[in-house]
Amino acid sequence: MHELDDHDSIILCRSCDLAVRKRALPSSARALCPRCDTALYDAPYCSINGMLALCIAALIIFIPANLLPVLEIHFLGSIRTTTVFEAAIAVWAQGYWVVGLAVMVAAVIAPAVLILSILTQVLIVKLKLQQSFWQRTYTTLLKNQGLIAQMTMLEIYVISFLVSAFQLSDFSDVYFGMGTFSFTMLFVIILFLQREYNLEHMWSFVDEH
Repeated sequence: MHELDDHDSIILCRSCDLAVRKRALPSSARALCPRCDTALYDAPYCSINGMLALCIAALIIFIPANLLPVLEIHFLGSIRTTTVFEAAIAVWAQGYWVVGLAVMVAAVIAPAVLILSILTQVLIVKLKLQQSFWQRTYTTLLKNQGLIAQMTMLEIYVISFLVSAFQLSDFSDVYFGMGTFSFTMLFVIILFLQREYNLEHMWSFVDEH
């Protein structure tokens, strides 16, 4: 893998085939074809180091988000707590295995795979790993990035926590703990990570030699 040199790379306009020299752009800027004004490329929102920091933060918060209780319910002197993982297992045990599997995939497995996928891509680029194994791994991850991102639906579960707490508050005391905070922060970090991630920009690091 190697980073393309902005002063040596040439791209063709997809509309009029004009050859344009690719240059560095300021943040959030877009280059247009000087002949037909077709959009050519955008500046990446975030640097490789920035995405690396977000991945590390997501990995750190992922553990308490899935191990600590997201809700604590006090009802008639009894206290019940549950984690996202326990909720998925409980739904599965009641016979709704499709729902339990969906919760497990969308709230636990897919976010972990998404974080690890982007982290692997960033490390391959940052460490300039040029071996064929790493190049194949990199292109495979890029090809499946869209599918992995679509399977991650943390926002649904954050909203479900709030709705559940509102409904249960009529006849019990509901408390949010560090698990809720961690899960919400995990959602926020992944939201920023997906926003900063630019698939087209990551493809530009593929070694074509």
